[in-house]
Amino acid sequence: MRLPLFYLLSLGFSASGFAQKNFEKTPFELDNKQTATYEQCISFYQKLAAASPMIKFMEAGATDSGKPLHFFIFSKSGEFDPVKLREQNKRIIFINNGIHPGEPEGIDATMMLLRDYLQSSEKMEALENVVLVGIPVYNVGGALNRNSHSRTNQNGPASYGFRGNAKNLDLNRDFIKCDSRNAQSFNQLFAAWQPDVLVDNHTSNGADYQYTLTLLATQKDKLETPKLYENMKKRGWEMCPYVNARETPDEGIYGFLDLPRFATGYAALHQTLGFTVETHMLKPFPDRVWATYHFIDALIALVHKDANAIGLTREKAKLAARSKQKFDLAWTVDKDKEDKFLFKGYEAKYKPSEVSGLQRLYYDRQAPYEKEIPFWNNFKPTLTVEKPVAYIIPQAYEAVAERLRWNGAEVKRLAEDALLECAFYTIKNYETSKNAYEGHYLHSKVEVEKTTKTRQFYAGDYVVFTDQLINRYIVETLEPQAPDSYFAWNFFDGILMQKEYFSDYVFEDLAAQYLEENPDLKARLEKKKLDDPEFAKDATTQLEFVYKNSPHYEPTHQLYPVGRLEKFVDLKMR
Repeated sequence: MRLPLFYLLSLGFSASGFAQKNFEKTPFELDNKQTATYEQCISFYQKLAAASPMIKFMEAGATDSGKPLHFFIFSKSGEFDPVKLREQNKRIIFINNGIHPGEPEGIDATMMLLRDYLQSSEKMEALENVVLVGIPVYNVGGALNRNSHSRTNQNGPASYGFRGNAKNLDLNRDFIKCDSRNAQSFNQLFAAWQPDVLVDNHTSNGADYQYTLTLLATQKDKLETPKLYENMKKRGWEMCPYVNARETPDEGIYGFLDLPRFATGYAALHQTLGFTVETHMLKPFPDRVWATYHFIDALIALVHKDANAIGLTREKAKLAARSKQKFDLAWTVDKDKEDKFLFKGYEAKYKPSEVSGLQRLYYDRQAPYEKEIPFWNNFKPTLTVEKPVAYIIPQAYEAVAERLRWNGAEVKRLAEDALLECAFYTIKNYETSKNAYEGHYLHSKVEVEKTTKTRQFYAGDYVVFTDQLINRYIVETLEPQAPDSYFAWNFFDGILMQKEYFSDYVFEDLAAQYLEENPDLKARLEKKKLDDPEFAKDATTQLEFVYKNSPHYEPTHQLYPVGRLEKFVDLKMR
């Protein structure tokens, strides 16, 4: 509920902004060794929204903690409808804080930043073309699980939240599989707002170096990131690319392959420009907060200045995704394309460990250096597929259709049964992680064989046409070979286990009869015996060979059930 204007004026507020002395400081400003608790953060935003007609503070849905996922909208014009704001050609920046609540710099920086914008007419000019949308604390359960020890290597704050959410999931691995209510709410909020830019705030582990803030830019060529580096240097917070080193950074660093499971990789599926901010764990907590504050502030100014160019670039990217025929699904670092940049580090040295007595790595802060180092930040595709006209998903896989809808895909349903010719994949090879990874045993290195089959589909089965702006999301989740496909995340594991088999002593007679009736198969069997001595000595394996090449073998085993409709068919929909 908003406070009436006469009441705001009596407190010292004006319609155009705040008088700073009359608005409370953040917990961080009162004690810079502390980060705001979840309750303090939510209370702060509620007061901001009550005090200004330019801010709305709302619930976006549920989280696993039982508490809602809150988000704010900061719109200078007072318009809060995402469709109308896009029609007004506003650029939308989405700020995500507290995905890992033990890395809380974004939580405190954003609280101060919004208040400071409300209090400064000069800062407010940058919101002429920009609307801010953000989540104060994404991982609510982790924020409530406050402690002082889980971030072992981190230099403050005194206490903070925990990386896992209420379900003990790392939410920065959950954007595709959506095991958490948090991610389910986030997917729908993100699709509704379709932001132009995402900022996801973190704190980095790893090597030691002179920078307080490093940056991972998912789509490095679509926003003038050099200006961000230049502006941050002018503000006294020089930054460098995210330090992803194999050994030590002075040997060179690699671009980070930002898969869709991560926030900025997920944003790229929506053609959203993504930035992961990584402040350095060993720098003082106040420095990390202020560096994050200045990065967001600099980014807002840049997006305001380049609003039209960013809008055109995104629109072009979305239209290209809608019309393009081929999609790259997997990537590797291109070691042949090496960039250089001037890196400010500390010498990596070794000395005896007081724990093991063996040599241990340390970075000598008394030995800073500046030198050019290699930077491999170009990737080349290793897997490319051609999109079909549509994907047809049996209605048994409702969870898949649900996730597509959450992300803005139009998912239709067959109005009547239909016998359709489609291309289907048989899963020929794959690897599965030996240990649980975020609640799943992830599949990788998936190899498929494509064949054309006529199969019966039924009224209610899902049809997803690929002439949509969200095509990249559709293709990268429904092609089983993609590293973050729904297949990779175990949504289709039922097909990987045979449901029927045979008893050797019974099938022996059937197999002999089938070989007599199919001399070509018999010849293949004999050849395989000659070519493979181990196969020739194993009677059960030979029976299995015959079984798998006979009508007795179940056709659904390892058959990916999503059909690729490769020629247009006039389907009746509902």
